[in-house]
This record gives sequence, structure tokens and C-alpha cells, in this order.
Amino acid sequence: MPIVINNTLTQIRSVAMGGGDRSPRAKRLAELIQKLGDYRWVGIYDVGFESASILAWIGLGAPAHPSFPLDQGLAAAAIQEKRAVIVGHVRNDPRYLTVFEDTLSEIVVPVLSPAGGRVIGTVDVESDQPNAFADSDRRMIDQCAQAALPLWLLR
Repeated sequence: MPIVINNTLTQIRSVAMGGGDRSPRAKRLAELIQKLGDYRWVGIYDVGFESASILAWIGLGAPAHPSFPLDQGLAAAAIQEKRAVIVGHVRNDPRYLTVFEDTLSEIVVPVLSPAGGRVIGTVDVESDQPNAFADSDRRMIDQCAQAALPLWLLR
């Protein structure tokens, strides 16, 4: 797996630093991340000062909440805490903001700006299986988020 992740991280960096419209590049990043695991849906979000908005996704379709305030949902928790949030069964977590009816577990990894550590984006991965994400998934998705940082910095 280390060779696969290293190749994927190289591809993610290349896509993130590429030119042109950000949405197609973000979609390609979501595709690359999805291939690393049994991930049913991957979303790439921009985080502003008041809300987070979907930039691109791969999987079932558009999320039920393409934009949401920074005080709602598991992504909001990851943004506020500036660290990954992993939930093994979202129906048991009152913070969960339903995106897809059959989602059972979710991991949200924040993307931090190098200057000041403000959250500027998130990578959101969902599964229809309970307890689908381990700490190894968190580490891997965090590496992907770091490799994708130029997507947010080079606008």
C-alpha cells in the first residue's frame, strides 16, 4: 500500500497545482481519494468565514446540503476543532447533518492554511458501512488533504 499512497499523493499534488477551473481539479482529487479505500462518497469543500460549500464530489450525487453554516454537522466539528472527526455510526451522533439517508459512518479531515492555521477546506468521506474508518484511514486522508493544499492556496 505505501507505493500506492505515494503515487496517489504525487498525483494529488500535481492536480492541485494545475491551472484552470478548480471544480474539475477538485473532482479529480475526490476520485483519487475514493480509489484509496472502500469509500462510497468523497466530497471536497471550501470553508469560508461563515459557511462551507461543496466544490466537487465523487459518488452517489450532490449532497443534500451543498452549503452549510460552520456550526452544523460533523464537518463543522472538524472545522472548529481543527482536527479530523471520525464517527462510526452517524445516527448515534447528534452533530450529524444528513447528507445521504444510507450513510452510516463518516470521516471529515480539515485542510489548514499554513499561515495562521485557519481551516480553508475539508475532505469528507462517507460509507454505508458502520465503523468503516480506522485511524489508518484518517492518516491517509490527512496526507491527501495536505497534498491537495495548493487547490485552496493557488486560486
